Amino acid sequence: QVQLVESGGGLVQAGDSLKLSCAASGRTFSIYAMGWFRRTPGKEREFVAHITWGGGVTRYADSVKGRFTISRDNAKNTVYLQLNSLKPEDTAVYYCAARVVPSTAYVDRGLYRYWGLGTQVTVSS
Repeated sequence: QVQLVESGGGLVQAGDSLKLSCAASGRTFSIYAMGWFRRTPGKEREFVAHITWGGGVTRYADSVKGRFTISRDNAKNTVYLQLNSLKPEDTAVYYCAARVVPSTAYVDRGLYRYWGLGTQVTVSS
C-alpha cells in the first residue's frame, strides 16, 4: 500500500501562486509515476500534471501548461505542484495519485492505484 497526503492548498487571488505538496509513504518503491488531478463540483476529476518517479518525465494538461510545474524529491518521497498565475477557473480540489505500472496513458485516472484525500485551492477574482 501507498499512502498519499496533500498539503498547501488555500484561498488566493487571481495572479497569485501556490505550491502543493504530496508526501508518499508505505511501499513507495513500487511507484512508477505520480500525477495531480483536480475536481470541481459537477465535473469529473481531470488530469493536471504527471511525472515519472525515476526519470522525471513530465506532462501537463493544456490548460495549465506554462503556469504549473510538477517536480519531485525522491529522497523525501514527495511530489510538488507549483501553481503560478492562478485563475478563478483553477479553483478545485487537487488530488495527487500514484501509479505503479508504466503507461503512456498518463491522463487516465483509472491507471492510478493510490489517491490522496485532496487539498482545496480557491482563486478569487
